[in-house]
Amino acid sequence: MYTFKFLSFDSSLLKRVSPVALAVSSVLASNFALAAEQPETLASSDEMEVIVVTSDFRGSSLDKMPSSITVIDQQQIEDEGAQHFEDVLNSIANFNWSGGSSRPKYFQIRGVGEQEEYQGAPNSSVGYIIDDIDMSGLGMVSSMYDLQQVEVLRGPQGTRYGANALAGLIYLKSNDPTDEFEHGAEVSVGDDNLTTFSGFSSGPLTDSGKLLYRVSLQQHQQNGYQNNLYLERDDTNARDEFTGRAKLRWYATDDLQIDLTLLHADYDNGYDVWTLDNNGENTLTDAPGVDKQRTTGSSLKFTYSGAEQFELVSLTSYANSQTHYNYDGDWANPDYWGGLDCGGEPCQFDYTWDKEGERNTISQEFRLSSTEAGRIFSGSTDWLLGVYGMRLTEDNDTVEDYNGWLDTLAAEYEANNTAVFGQLDSDLGAGYALSFGLRVERRDSDYSDSAGDEFSPGETMWGGHIALSKSLSDSHETYARIARGYKAGGFNMSLPAELSDKKEYDTETLYNYEIGLKSIWLDGDASTNFSLFYMDRRDQQVSASLQNPEEPQKFILFTENAGSSHNYGAELDANWYATSDLTFYASLGWLETAYGDYAYQDKYGGTVDLTGRELAHSPNFTYSAGATYRTDSGWFANLTTSGKSDFYYSDSNESKSEAYIIFNARVGYETDIWSAYLWGKNLSDEQYGTRGFYFGNEPDQDWADKQYIRYGDPRQLGLTVNVKFM
Repeated sequence: MYTFKFLSFDSSLLKRVSPVALAVSSVLASNFALAAEQPETLASSDEMEVIVVTSDFRGSSLDKMPSSITVIDQQQIEDEGAQHFEDVLNSIANFNWSGGSSRPKYFQIRGVGEQEEYQGAPNSSVGYIIDDIDMSGLGMVSSMYDLQQVEVLRGPQGTRYGANALAGLIYLKSNDPTDEFEHGAEVSVGDDNLTTFSGFSSGPLTDSGKLLYRVSLQQHQQNGYQNNLYLERDDTNARDEFTGRAKLRWYATDDLQIDLTLLHADYDNGYDVWTLDNNGENTLTDAPGVDKQRTTGSSLKFTYSGAEQFELVSLTSYANSQTHYNYDGDWANPDYWGGLDCGGEPCQFDYTWDKEGERNTISQEFRLSSTEAGRIFSGSTDWLLGVYGMRLTEDNDTVEDYNGWLDTLAAEYEANNTAVFGQLDSDLGAGYALSFGLRVERRDSDYSDSAGDEFSPGETMWGGHIALSKSLSDSHETYARIARGYKAGGFNMSLPAELSDKKEYDTETLYNYEIGLKSIWLDGDASTNFSLFYMDRRDQQVSASLQNPEEPQKFILFTENAGSSHNYGAELDANWYATSDLTFYASLGWLETAYGDYAYQDKYGGTVDLTGRELAHSPNFTYSAGATYRTDSGWFANLTTSGKSDFYYSDSNESKSEAYIIFNARVGYETDIWSAYLWGKNLSDEQYGTRGFYFGNEPDQDWADKQYIRYGDPRQLGLTVNVKFM
């Protein structure tokens, strides 16, 4: 018999729960109780499916990859009812994000990554790829509908993805076209005026079956949980998100496969989340912000397998992204401020910040990889050689309006990357295997703006890995890995004269040392992936911000190098097919971070020494667990929980979050053709911070420093119905 434990709630919470919430919560609880009472069945003796890591050069199986990787497959995405990447990221160990946008776009892996990007010279520490289209730093267009799997590769991925993968890589892979027709549609409705319409179609376009297609579409809308009391609106933080994907696969000859992917995403979101009293529900802004992104991208892949010794792959990708990010920086309205006293006069505080940008990226990669007949060293070693080039351009127009005074900046940025790379994978015998990879990359960039700043840095960098793995038995594989990653140096624009010594900063280098054990237990019914790591960051790039004491509404933003720092910890992913009906899965991350020798001057001229302090957005513990119950009769239930320990919000102050834990549930009935689910997210209505600032933003308080917090989504309940047919 299985026992499910539920939280006990403070009775005062019930006063805020609607009758609809109580009804759906009751159904969720009763269905889990029903699931618990079902008779136990024998554990399945079937072998677990082999998970292939598609972001790897050769598409290797997860259990053979000598690296710490988390894969969230389509089944888990559907079981949890994930609509956006935001819905699954809490289940990834040692992974975090900063909530300064309407959707997650800035990520941290093992404590390394950006928290924001305001100035228009992108230089990401975490790579973000959607169907081979590079979207690093633009991760918000991340619908989970019709997705095959999410892959998160931890640690430097210099051999595979170069400068954009210092900390790791996020790879989203959508489903490929099928050689038989299949179609589906899905509708979701819920609290917060949520409506989501989705559909897909896949199959052959010709009788010969040599040309296949797949199309998927999703339109998602909701009000955004905020009530703007000043404007008397409940949609100033709304989400209006369209995602469309199309794929063509053409078997042009017996030896040539051509894959074309098209992506179009139009996210027209509001951004109205900050309040002066941190109430998290009711805003007072007169000019609510926006967070918009329209992306059109494509990738074209040629795979030629006609040569005996090698396979040739050509991969071309292109993306155009138009962005608009705007916020009301005074977080209130003229009537509010005018009613307060500022030195005997009514306060006047009206500030907005607005940035419109356009980014274009185009890349080309050629790869030669050995076939079985082309292996070298007496047939023991696979080899791979490749060349890569990318051109990124970005134009930005920024406008700041402070009490009617306008400050504008137009900026142009271009970066060109070229690289050569190679990898050897050798079978050494006696269960040993050795992998060695190396990448040399040249980066040249140009920046100019209307304020007169001009920079043209260029440098050559290198990274790679060496990994030794040992098969201990059919069920256990261990490995040791050393990887070197790099992140190009850069420049700081629009700095005052007193910070002229910080105009440029140096390249960061990261050495990652890792050991791991990948195991299968209970005759294939359970698996674990465990890793221990130590990261040595040299010339660590730190994002700093100082509130301008002469113009308190403005911040001086710059990046500088700190001394060497060290991160270390562990990750564990586990799955257990307990019975043919019941599956458990869990993740656990432990992370310790600390600055090296680093101190900065605050806005008052004092020295703040962060030496030895934890890095921002680096919780010591991240954890998640889930259970899925599915019977032959059609009943289904899924319960998940995830949480984080507290963490610093910023590298520039001591503001911290609070630890939190979130519960989600989904229950329903499934048939071969249709399914229906009731679901609840954040069932305990936990109030948890995703981003925080500590500065002065209230003139009636003489701009005294104070903590301001942006909270994650509150409880939401809803219904989803889908149909699938051949």
